[in-house]
Amino acid sequence: MRLPLLEDLPDSAGKRVLLRADFNVPLRDGVIEDDLRIRAALPTIEWLVERGARVTACSHLGRPKGAPDPRFAMAPVRARLADLAPGVELLENLRFDPGEEANDPAFVDKLVAGQDLYVDDAFGAAHRAHASIVGPPKRLPSAAGRLLAREVEVLSGLLEAPRRPFVAVLGGAKVGDKLGVLDALLARVDALVVGGGMCFTFLRAMGHEVGDSLLEADQVEHCRRLLAGEKRVLLPSDVVAAETEGDGVRTVGRDVPKGWRGLDIGPGSAAEFVDEIAGAGTVFWNGPMGMFEDERFASGTRAVAEAMADCHGFTVVGGGDSAAALAAFGLADRVDHLSTGGGASLELLEHGDLPGLRALRDSATFVA
Repeated sequence: MRLPLLEDLPDSAGKRVLLRADFNVPLRDGVIEDDLRIRAALPTIEWLVERGARVTACSHLGRPKGAPDPRFAMAPVRARLADLAPGVELLENLRFDPGEEANDPAFVDKLVAGQDLYVDDAFGAAHRAHASIVGPPKRLPSAAGRLLAREVEVLSGLLEAPRRPFVAVLGGAKVGDKLGVLDALLARVDALVVGGGMCFTFLRAMGHEVGDSLLEADQVEHCRRLLAGEKRVLLPSDVVAAETEGDGVRTVGRDVPKGWRGLDIGPGSAAEFVDEIAGAGTVFWNGPMGMFEDERFASGTRAVAEAMADCHGFTVVGGGDSAAALAAFGLADRVDHLSTGGGASLELLEHGDLPGLRALRDSATFVA
């Protein structure tokens, strides 16, 4: 997918550059818990600064709902950015203004006022048609930053020419949230591995009892159609379940008794999933296998994370909770590509494009 890159920009010496970054970092009591997203923007910032540009960064942080909220003020991010990239300015939280999510042209005017160039390096927000994402390319010479360009290169490669066999591992809570990407992936992968809360809707589609586990009854028929397709879908053969009322935890087969709730894949399933990953030429993983924040239900997700780290194929992790799990297990540096955008990576795989990418390609200054 051809995008305008930093090298396609006019000479940036002495120019003011508006950089849309993704500094939506985790905060606890106003303290940054992980500055990965800030550090991820440094290659782009350094490239611009080395060429004499004056960089003003902007980002959203949390969900302040269109009004100032001190819990989501950019002060901690601004302080950390000043340490890592002195001299780079940072605007206040974009979502403090309702014009950001509404894609209000008047808010775009405010953002681009006094700016000469625009760079989008916020892959995690590229699936949002928000003012700071799709507005500036209509007004300024624009380009993708290093992070955004790399994300698109890797994820487009999964769609166009993955090394075989190509295995997708999907987890998380709900099937309904991932129906589109399930359909898109099944058209491309050699095998689909399903864990997490979403597996119980598939198990019900196979005729199994799921007890009090998460179930989307309105998606059972869709899951049944997916299972009837030509591609292989690997589901858990056993489940770690907890008492709905009580403290009991036990491993059961594919049928979860009433009064119990499946919260992780079992050891047999974990071994089967690991074998599938080990033999893959390409693996894409998005979504934990269980409630990994609780150590009693972390084994399945840990097994998948370790298998990704050990896999000799090309490994891609689609951000979100999967990235959090890798970090929790100390494995974040042992996969080939760790995406900074969970939702954006899924939407790119589903649709093959994103609003932020279209905006850059449609920039009046870009010649494909």
